[in-house]
Amino acid sequence: MHVAIVPSRQGGREYKAYLLRQSYRDGGKVKHRTLANLSMLPLPAIEAIRAILKGQPVGALDEQVEVERSLPHGQVLAVLGMLRQLGLDRMLASRPRRERELVVGMVVMRVLKPSSKLATTRNWQASTLAQTLGVESADEDELYSALDWLLGRQQEVERQLAERHLGEGDLVLYDLTSTGMEGRHCSLAKLGYSRDGKRGQLQVEVGLLTDRDGCPVAVEVFSGNAGDPSTVAAQVEKLRERFGISEVVLVGDRGMLTSARIEQLRQLGGMGWISALRGEQIRLLVEGGELQLGLFDERNLAEIQSPRFPGERLVVCKNGELAQERSRKRKELLAATEGVLEGIRERVAQGRLLGQAQIALRVGQVVGRYKVAKHFRLEISDTSFHFERDQIRIAAEAALDGLYVIRSSVSAERMSAPELVRSYKRLAQVERDFRMLKTMGLQLRPVYHRLEDRVRAHVFLCFLAAYLRWHLERAWAPLLFRDEHRVWGEDPVAPAQRSPAALAKAHSHRLADGSEVHSFATLLEQLATLTKNRLRLKGSDATFERLALPTPLQSQALQLLGLTPTL
Repeated sequence: MHVAIVPSRQGGREYKAYLLRQSYRDGGKVKHRTLANLSMLPLPAIEAIRAILKGQPVGALDEQVEVERSLPHGQVLAVLGMLRQLGLDRMLASRPRRERELVVGMVVMRVLKPSSKLATTRNWQASTLAQTLGVESADEDELYSALDWLLGRQQEVERQLAERHLGEGDLVLYDLTSTGMEGRHCSLAKLGYSRDGKRGQLQVEVGLLTDRDGCPVAVEVFSGNAGDPSTVAAQVEKLRERFGISEVVLVGDRGMLTSARIEQLRQLGGMGWISALRGEQIRLLVEGGELQLGLFDERNLAEIQSPRFPGERLVVCKNGELAQERSRKRKELLAATEGVLEGIRERVAQGRLLGQAQIALRVGQVVGRYKVAKHFRLEISDTSFHFERDQIRIAAEAALDGLYVIRSSVSAERMSAPELVRSYKRLAQVERDFRMLKTMGLQLRPVYHRLEDRVRAHVFLCFLAAYLRWHLERAWAPLLFRDEHRVWGEDPVAPAQRSPAALAKAHSHRLADGSEVHSFATLLEQLATLTKNRLRLKGSDATFERLALPTPLQSQALQLLGLTPTL
């Protein structure tokens, strides 16, 4: 914006008109639109406006201009700008429409300040988001309608994301989590295994497909009592039928890709897989002599074969640090269990707890709590109770500490043994996505919706926010407590190590230039201080908007996203 001085002649008299104008491009030509006629203002006031627009200081500004309103703008500029760069708005609808802008607003607010739909309409009035999207008048009922519209767009959006991030023969990660439901009226809400430790709470299961780097590509909601293996078929169908990908390598944990599911994948053809063996399967390999523990006296990785798993590659790994941690945990659990069992033994000896059934019930509660019942030999009668450790079983389990076995159908020509191990470890990226979805980051849980489609739409909305935040965190890694230089080490079995630069940031809380390192939340807070201000000339209805000067941190954060401070 600028103040234009336009000479004019009227009634034989010459005078100057002072017009507040904005320049813009139209078809490659520079044009101007007049926003206000300032000619009736005193000349000092006009000069003050000209100085403000040029970023120059003016004297006695408070006597000429007042701030009508100031709204946080920097965090909206960053998050909304990144969403548009990623093309999420165009994936939802190729042209602007009310539902699209409302969904975009909800996705951005889920990243900035996750809350209920009612609170969302309140919170986005506290920044420039609603004004920028033109949805200032939207209420919660409109948001619910937009949520219903969003669900109808899910398949097309996921198809475009898959086209962007997945290709023939690529590595695809898949994992499942659960999230709690409030109320008891949703048909999807069931009792099941809660990964949040919320026993007795109804829940739904959420399956997430990502690319090899953990970038979210597709999400699906299952009933709360769905078993992990039963969800695999839906993902294979999605990859083949909806995304048109006939050949991928699916990576899933040992609870997901069971032997039965692996057999189904074999029959389909073109679907490679990488998973791991269960503890009991590893024990049988050792007892059958197919896995020799002596192999790991001088190395931590070996590839073996077994007739129990025909046509599969088995890569055995020995992680020394994991072995120490399991040994420590076992000792603590055994000691804790012995402490409580000793109290029961004393009560029985004193005659305060009698009856074989009552004693067994109390003992069962203890050993069930600590999950080490198999390591104790118990003798219970109506009047006595004796226990002791089963050292043979403890030693047998301890011998397998730190051992895990990767199983895969991928040929050695296509992927080496170390590459198989690294590929399986990539599942940690999906776990990180789940933590981002379910905790303070995006607050997928708890879910208050009771209609099945609303639950699915809510999960998909959070998924879109996770996709957006995933890219924001990667772009802002130089400013965050994130490892921007992390690479795989030469030893695939060894625990992942952070780069020296990341360790320096964690220890000093400073960047190389001495500035502070931020979390994602504090960086958004800093960006919010970049305000958009509406200024009014005192004694006049003329107003204009002005952006606060960005700090070096705000400028750097926007530059990392390829953005510049704009109104």
